[in-house]
Amino acid sequence: MGVTKTDAYSVQHNRMAQLAKALGHPARMAIVDHLSQVNSCICGKFVEHLPLSQATVSQHLRELKSTGLIQGTIEGTSICYCLNPDTLNELTTYLERLSTQLDGQANERCKPEIKPL
Repeated sequence: MGVTKTDAYSVQHNRMAQLAKALGHPARMAIVDHLSQVNSCICGKFVEHLPLSQATVSQHLRELKSTGLIQGTIEGTSICYCLNPDTLNELTTYLERLSTQLDGQANERCKPEIKPL
């Protein structure tokens, strides 16, 4: 396998790629969405909301936690998870900057060509 050249990119590009990768699975998106709806910490009840085994859910939770998208606190024998607002703000700020840069720009080169019949 080839060596990745992440050091050729900025810290921000590497960070955004890490967050995008963590969000790049539908189960993880469902977990993040569920946490945003309940607006509280959830302890081990994800299996009830996802068609996945506990082991698979735990693996997805670890990935989200390793990027800082979610945070967990230990309560007794379980870990309670909630969204990390600082990381979500970091991602939102980046995406809003991209969106702002595109506002008002007409990019004719990217429009599909319509061919006459």
